[in-house]
Amino acid sequence: MSLLDTRVPAVLLRTDRNPFHHGTLGAVRSLGRAGVEVHVVADSTGSPVRRSRYVHHMHSPPPPEASAGQILAVLRRVAGRVGRPAVLIPLDDATAIAAGRLRDDLAPSYLLPEMPATLPERVADKAELAAVCAAADVPHPLTLVPDSPRQAADDAHRLGLPLVAKWSRPWLLPAGGGLRSTQLVHTARQARELHARTAEAGSPLLLQAYLPPGEDRDWFFHGYADRTGTVRAGGPGRKQLSWPRGAGLTAVGHWTPNPEVRSLAERITGELGYRGVFDLDFRRCGTTGRYHLLDFNPRPGAQFRLFADSAGLDVVRALHLDLTGRPLPDGDPVAGRSFVVENYAPFAALRTASASGGRELAWYARDDRAPGWAMWALWARHVSGRLRQRLGTAASVPAPRPGDRPVPRVAAPSLTSPTSPTDDEKASS
Repeated sequence: MSLLDTRVPAVLLRTDRNPFHHGTLGAVRSLGRAGVEVHVVADSTGSPVRRSRYVHHMHSPPPPEASAGQILAVLRRVAGRVGRPAVLIPLDDATAIAAGRLRDDLAPSYLLPEMPATLPERVADKAELAAVCAAADVPHPLTLVPDSPRQAADDAHRLGLPLVAKWSRPWLLPAGGGLRSTQLVHTARQARELHARTAEAGSPLLLQAYLPPGEDRDWFFHGYADRTGTVRAGGPGRKQLSWPRGAGLTAVGHWTPNPEVRSLAERITGELGYRGVFDLDFRRCGTTGRYHLLDFNPRPGAQFRLFADSAGLDVVRALHLDLTGRPLPDGDPVAGRSFVVENYAPFAALRTASASGGRELAWYARDDRAPGWAMWALWARHVSGRLRQRLGTAASVPAPRPGDRPVPRVAAPSLTSPTSPTDDEKASS
């Protein structure tokens, strides 16, 4: 018999168009295996998620830059299809922020944690997060908010180069504009030119001291703050391999006990009165040894299934249990458990799992094989398309003739996912 109330369905909500968002599949499987009816409001075009046996129904999502009103209209339409109250689980920052603001409008069709309506937006805002960390005495890289292009150049010299540039509200960045949410800046001129695009970005530019990556420096914490504010489920994890290397999302992660990281997570969520699922990114300073909070994501992280404890509890199941009034089981942490994203770390996926803690793959599962097969077919098309683009770019550069000056080398596009961070992105996460 399931611990979860299977009379209450779940609605997963996401507006970004990344077909390789394995966190969506993780949520589908976690709830579906427990007998919960799972509805997915996300782009299904080519997505392997729609092939999962645990998806009850796929619904058309709002557009990527949807207003709160558009998101509300879609969720009301979905509520009419579902026909009874459901647990709503936003899977990206934009929908988490919208759900927080729309909580009263969404009731009673949807169940959501009780917290201040603007809190998800506050913690997701990079400028606000710096102030939150200062108030809670949680280490955070020195962050400056220049008010002009000239000030940006001056601040770059003050912080030292290289530094990290972030847009305060990355969910407002226009699609196809060439602006990255986070990037590494190597010159004061780069900082000045970025600030000149503030109006286009839709939010202020932040300049942040750079904490170099290194062995045992990248950590994350996933958790669920229940109705009393107690952090349940989840735990601290260490990023062993990222995509791209040295930056970006977790390709291989390990559940690793770390009391200091846990204490920081509990301190900041307690100070804020936060309720619900959260995903925190930390980087340990190689000089001081202190863990600096880099990002606070008010929703499940893509690798949340790493933290499935001995009772089978993860943060998504904890959310469903708590919002439906059911007790959360007391499981034990599974130290040493690993999580591998096969398309970003294929060699790690091929290795035999260690006996300590076990391993979960992002895409392949014995009881749900179709999404894994679909992912590899989609990934092969994606990589081959990038290779054709690279070869086409190289072919477009004419061969030099005798007496010509050397032709500048054109940078070839990377083979990363369309929405995956590049080497410069998430440089401090």
